[in-house]
Amino acid sequence: MQRSTYLPIIACLFLALGSCKPKVLTPEDVLSQISIIDSIKPIANDTLFSSTYAVWFRMPLDHNNPNSPTFPLKAYYSHKDFSKPMVVVIDGYTMYTSRANELSKVLDANQITIEHRFFDQSRPKDSIPWSYLNVRQAAADQHTIIEAFKPYYKEKWASTGISKSGQATIFHRRYYPNDVDASVPYVAPLNFSYEDPRVYDFLNKVGTDECRTKIRDFQIQLFEKKKEVFPMFEELAAKKKWNFKMGLDRAYDLSVLEYSFAFWQWGFSCESIPLKNSPAQILFLHWKMINPFTFFNEEDIERTRPFFYQAMTEIGMYGYDVKPFSKYLTDTTNINFSFAMPEGHKAMYNFETMKDIDSWLKESGNNMLYIYGQNDAWSSTAVDPGNKTNAVKMFNPGGSHSSRIKNFPIEMQDSIYTVLEKWLEVDLSSKKHKPIGGCSRSSQKMFQIL
Repeated sequence: MQRSTYLPIIACLFLALGSCKPKVLTPEDVLSQISIIDSIKPIANDTLFSSTYAVWFRMPLDHNNPNSPTFPLKAYYSHKDFSKPMVVVIDGYTMYTSRANELSKVLDANQITIEHRFFDQSRPKDSIPWSYLNVRQAAADQHTIIEAFKPYYKEKWASTGISKSGQATIFHRRYYPNDVDASVPYVAPLNFSYEDPRVYDFLNKVGTDECRTKIRDFQIQLFEKKKEVFPMFEELAAKKKWNFKMGLDRAYDLSVLEYSFAFWQWGFSCESIPLKNSPAQILFLHWKMINPFTFFNEEDIERTRPFFYQAMTEIGMYGYDVKPFSKYLTDTTNINFSFAMPEGHKAMYNFETMKDIDSWLKESGNNMLYIYGQNDAWSSTAVDPGNKTNAVKMFNPGGSHSSRIKNFPIEMQDSIYTVLEKWLEVDLSSKKHKPIGGCSRSSQKMFQIL
């Protein structure tokens, strides 16, 4: 017998009985082996997880340049069990929570949440190099982090995100289709312009004629009673210390125009709209409830300026149709969000990026489950997955931008769980409703959406 054969045996003789068993890997072990991590901080964890860490990664500004300067990128790493799936929450903004995402709860999974480049402190210290804020570079950030954890989590991987985070989930999947086994983007628009006209068409058709008329009449009242309502708007702005760089008068007008989009986005009831000739105070209180004026506050714009930059250059946005209100405005063309661009930058939209992603989704976008709210204004530019892939698109009936799997009717929830079971090879029978007569109504309908 050769000497090398004896080595493991001899080694074991010098150790305590049983010490030759493989060491059980811990989350700390995983983090200690990832070279691009700069700092780690344990934080309070959601009850779904056994531990959670705030982790700062060292990320290149330009993934195409091996000598690129780096910047810090934050993520939350939440561990449950190495034998469980991994859900990657691909954020499109600043991360606001390390709590378990809906998909993580459904799958009883581990979770990594990745902040989007150049939001909050995930950016170079002095200034934002805007030319590196694009969907390809952001997707490469996400890929780098996923690749670092992949060797330690051998079960199925899924990615997800809500709204702009849903967009980021789609974009990442286009450029790195094999990073995960399935993706669930929620309420994620796929816009083709910084003023996508499909939004106008949607707002002219959504809901009932009666409701749309009430919305338009309410906006007109805000314009016609501006002298009465404006002092309330001005007083609130002073109290909240809002700073409208465009001026209070312009902020008032834009907030009136924003009302219809916000109304449908967040799913308010048409019954809540004040009647014609209601007192100015009633008009103002309802308006304030529907449309947060901070959307045009300079501090809030500055905090989300990376979003506006992306909207005006790559990922698209909506605008305001001025024709119905031409009597009250000096604008002769529709209004877009170019005013929110960083100083010294113009809105130069590259339509090729979203067209490429749209084409890929139709041709190769398999295992994509799109969740939308039927009445959400952002559904006006929902993804069209075509008919060449197994992608599934689900609209929550009457749903808003807050639509989640749990908000769907029972039969549709069960259909969603069946799709996830098939793609991720998991058993979600405990999530489903008990079948009637041996076969649930949702299972009878499954053939229609798969």
